[in-house]
Amino acid sequence: MQSLRDILDAAARGAFPPPDGNATVVPQPSPRDAGVIAFTAHSVVFTDEDPRWVRQTLRSLRCDALAATMNARFLAAFMDRTGRTTDTIDALLVGAPLPGEPPLALEEITDPGHARVASARKRRDGVRAWAAEGGVLALGRGVAGRLEVSVEVDEDVRRRGLGRRLVTAARHLADEPLWAQIAPGNARSLRAFQAAGYVPVGAEALLATPEPSGRQRKMPVWPSE
Repeated sequence: MQSLRDILDAAARGAFPPPDGNATVVPQPSPRDAGVIAFTAHSVVFTDEDPRWVRQTLRSLRCDALAATMNARFLAAFMDRTGRTTDTIDALLVGAPLPGEPPLALEEITDPGHARVASARKRRDGVRAWAAEGGVLALGRGVAGRLEVSVEVDEDVRRRGLGRRLVTAARHLADEPLWAQIAPGNARSLRAFQAAGYVPVGAEALLATPEPSGRQRKMPVWPSE
């Protein structure tokens, strides 16, 4: 069985799961990350729950089978089953690394208490961040250890192309494919990433563990199918 990281690495090269209408279930890459990635006519559910529960729940839905893994009823059942939460379904994009220096001046942020760094560390490991005039860029290891990017642009300098320059700079800082999760309704960010050469590969619903408020539920281990 392929791991989630294997599937993501292949997708970054343009090799996607077969568009056969099926859903592949793979183990979580870490206790932190569970969820669904929908590619063209094929989905990947990454969870430590029993795959039989996933398949039975998907079959029970009264919806287009191609949309089942992103159907609100399945995601709600998935969250109820795991005790997790989600904010939204994101568009998933990837950009190849670029040679040379970034196209704008960046200064690395070394303060671990910086708001953008602290926010990124909730979802990623090994976070590094850089400041440019009017914006911040952060890189870190997210789902399955993939390298992920996030940016923030000050309100008073928006609509001047800074977001596009920041996410382009991120490709110069990376030496491997760089992933981005963007809410589909955030058209401004989607346009910036696409203008910077990132390409859409699918949709992702990432289920996060709730903020600590008691003992965390232990996830069962299941064998490979």
